[in-house]
Order: sequence, then structure tokens, then C-alpha cells
Amino acid sequence: MALVMDGNGRWAAKRGRPRVEGHEAGQVGVFETIDAAIAVGVPFLTVYAFSTENWKRESEEIRRLMGLMEGFAGGRLREFVERGVRVQRRGRTRNLPPTLLKALEHAERVTAHCSTLTYTVCIDHGGQAELVDAARAMARQAREGLLDAEDIDESTLTRFLDTGSLPAVDLFIRPGGEQRLSNFLLWHSAYAELVFPQQLWPDFTRHHFWQAVQTYATRARRFGQAT
Repeated sequence: MALVMDGNGRWAAKRGRPRVEGHEAGQVGVFETIDAAIAVGVPFLTVYAFSTENWKRESEEIRRLMGLMEGFAGGRLREFVERGVRVQRRGRTRNLPPTLLKALEHAERVTAHCSTLTYTVCIDHGGQAELVDAARAMARQAREGLLDAEDIDESTLTRFLDTGSLPAVDLFIRPGGEQRLSNFLLWHSAYAELVFPQQLWPDFTRHHFWQAVQTYATRARRFGQAT
């Protein structure tokens, strides 16, 4: 399951508050959604925390966002462990603050034994950028004679993706009313069912999550096959 946590800024703007307060309010919904996912037996939940395009935002907002993510990763470990949630990070690392990386790596180590749900947070991730990085890595191996270009297929490319260890997305949820993927998990979402709830992310509850799951349950997934 993939989740785009969208609408924090609009939530704050509607209340005349700074954008960062929307991001703070949105953090409350993380464990709401995790608990809802666990309740219906979802094994993998992958969330879009910060995209490659988000670096274009105001520097102060980015700084505050990074601080919020660092505090969340470092301050909620007990709750992750109590729920049996394994935390892992995906995305580029070169532009991330070292303290954030350290907090995320610590969270990965502490929760590595957990097996109820794998919660993957994508930071500095972009589907197109990820495919470019994979193509470059394959080209390097081909140049070094470690990979035959004729042997490259879908499974080969998947192995070179930063998110390659994640399964294909079954359900893609984007609260906030916008109806687009926004460059999130493009490879894995090729056959995902898309649900776009109207609630802004800070207002999104476990009940809205369950409604999205119920919508998914009504869909007929054909994977290109005839009806």
C-alpha cells in the first residue's frame, strides 16, 4: 500500500496558520493510519514524506520539515516497537541532514526484528529520479562487463531500484482531493488501484483509510487480461 500525505499546507492556510503547523498536525495521522493498516492485515505501507521536487520549497519550511521528521523518527520508537512495526527509509541521501539520517538509521536498527508491518518512509524520493539512478547503475555495470544489456528485463531493473525490495503497490491512496501520482513509486504502481479521498491529510483518520480499503475491495483487478 502506498500513501501520499497531501494537504498539510492547505490545511494550515484554511486556518490562517503557517504551513509548518499543517505538517505538525499531519504527524498525528501517521499512527492512525498504521493502526488501521495493521487492523486489516496490510504487510507493507509506504509513505511519501518528501519528494525530489520538494527541495524547491522555501528553505525555512524545508528546515522545519527535516526537523519534524528527525524528531518523529527518534521520538516514537517505542510506539513502533510496541506495534511490531519495522521502519525503513528509501530515497536519495546526499542532500539530507546527517542528524536526520542518523535518526532514521537508528530507527531501522531498533525495529529490524519487527514483523507485523513494514513502514517505509520515502524521503528525497522521485519515481523518475529513481529510474534514472537505476539506469546509470546498470550502464556502469554493463561498461564494466558485469551486466549484459541483452539480459536486462523488468526483474533486472527492479533490483537496481532504491525501492526494489518493496512489493508492487496494490492500493495507492492520496488524501487531499488531488488526483495524480506526483512521481511517487512509479515503477511499483503500474497496476495499482488508485483512490483519492477528499480529506486533507491532517483530517484523514483510520475510518477514511478503511473506506479506501473498502473501495479497493470493490475493484476488479485484471492486470491487462480481458474481461
